[in-house]
Amino acid sequence: MSVRQKTVNGVKWWIADYTDKSSGRRHQVRFKRQGDAEAHEQASKVAIRAGQHVSVDPNRTIDDAADEWIARVEANGMRGSGKLEGATIRQYRQHVKLHILPHIGGKLSKLTMKDVETFRNRLLGLDTSGTPKLDENGNQAKPPMSRAMARKVMTSFKSMLKAAKVGHLAADVTIGVSKRERRKLEIGRDIPTPEEIRRLINAAKDSAKLHALLLTAALCGLRASELRGVRWVDIDLKSGELHVRQRAERKNEIGPPKSEHGTRTIPFGTELRTALTVWKLQCPKGDLDLVFPTRTGAVEYHKNMMRSLRPVMKAAGLANKNGKPKYAKPLHSLRHFFASWCINPIERGGRQLTPKVVQTLMGHSSIAITLDLYSHLFPSGSDRSELEASSRALLGA
Repeated sequence: MSVRQKTVNGVKWWIADYTDKSSGRRHQVRFKRQGDAEAHEQASKVAIRAGQHVSVDPNRTIDDAADEWIARVEANGMRGSGKLEGATIRQYRQHVKLHILPHIGGKLSKLTMKDVETFRNRLLGLDTSGTPKLDENGNQAKPPMSRAMARKVMTSFKSMLKAAKVGHLAADVTIGVSKRERRKLEIGRDIPTPEEIRRLINAAKDSAKLHALLLTAALCGLRASELRGVRWVDIDLKSGELHVRQRAERKNEIGPPKSEHGTRTIPFGTELRTALTVWKLQCPKGDLDLVFPTRTGAVEYHKNMMRSLRPVMKAAGLANKNGKPKYAKPLHSLRHFFASWCINPIERGGRQLTPKVVQTLMGHSSIAITLDLYSHLFPSGSDRSELEASSRALLGA
């Protein structure tokens, strides 16, 4: 085993050179820094002695690695809690088919960190040196995709390499979050105002189902898939609690919540209790015991649920004459409203809950997600009247 410097195509690299005695294969892995090469060599030495070193098959291609990765996530999931839903698997397949394999291929054993960096640059519309590409007029060319999409594709690619035991090649290759694309949610643009919620609820009063549906969405903050999957057994009308235990996925398959934190209990008040009680008497019965099913008691398709809401949104002034809603994802906008209602101070009609409680009610997997989405909505703590009163109390003035 050795670490040495070598120039390849005019570029200087540090090479970790070693042989896996179990397979007899020689490995030469390139690194930009000597320390990284030495660390890799030492780690490989320990793994070989322990019989844990994984030697990459010289005939294995990146296409093979992609197929194996997809098969693996289909079987095991990536969250360690059962299979992933179909929409997620489709997204991974699209990443592989449309953005990874057409632009990076060949033998997995020949893949280098430089290849990974070049692939990353391509996703961002940069040349091999990391400089923005120019169009025929000399202006910066439009990237092939948004930065957010590029991050998703890169994450899939890195996961694929990690599953193939060559994740070290992409360890230092990342796509940061663009502050320009990281727009904060705004009341009236992304989140309905309290007045809009009142108009929407009032417009739905002629339909017991839609009235109960919209109240549940606005006052419990359920995801659309959770609304479609909630059962009557999950609702305790006596105590005023809704238990999220399952969801309806894209193809109407009933499955567990999005994450383990998605399983939660949400309290609700008299208005929703009354609306649900009225709707329960009219609700179609079915084997699935769903609260918002089709006329035959089956799972309601998301697009059909949205179609039924169009007249109500139009009547409430939340859709134009053609039925296009003001908020791109109407049901998800009600989930945002629920979060803002939980956060707002009591004097503004809110519940003034702590970030941790909001995280629990929203079913977020971490408080970081809650703060990333809604931190700007929490009170800043810079209220002058509160500051003056606290100062006088402290100093006895």
